Amino acid sequence: MAKECSFDVVSTVEMQEVDNAYQQAARELTQRYDLKGTGATLELSKKDGSFKLEAPSEFVAGQVRDVLGSKLAKRGIDLSAVRWDKVEAASGMTVRQSGRIIQGIDQDTAKKIAKDIRDLKLKCKPTVEGDKLRVSSASRDVLQQVIAQLKQSDYGQPLQYTNYR
Repeated sequence: MAKECSFDVVSTVEMQEVDNAYQQAARELTQRYDLKGTGATLELSKKDGSFKLEAPSEFVAGQVRDVLGSKLAKRGIDLSAVRWDKVEAASGMTVRQSGRIIQGIDQDTAKKIAKDIRDLKLKCKPTVEGDKLRVSSASRDVLQQVIAQLKQSDYGQPLQYTNYR
């Protein structure tokens, strides 16, 4: 009987790299000439994995998001891992925006990925296990086909493929 092969589909972000990118972005906010005296602030809550941004206008808020995005990209973090809420007005003619880091695959996305894998009509079995998805098959070639198809699809968050055995 053939040995069962499998891999896990996960969505994780290295929080230490996020913290490093945040520290670099915060330093750049105090040093960059066009953002220096604006009063724009950026805060990171490591525990929640969330950002709080406050700026005098939507334009400056966009500039701060761009600075943070460039630092995250340099650190190898996919920008689709950060979900930004809508910009909301705050007191004193300022705006606020919050964003959060996506950790894990939620149930709806996991079910959608599992359905897409089943629709491929390959001999494999996807199972949802908490915040990850395990795909198992007797053939490694089938698993590689599944990974190739998943890489072509967009699920609104970065996916990693781990525990390939």
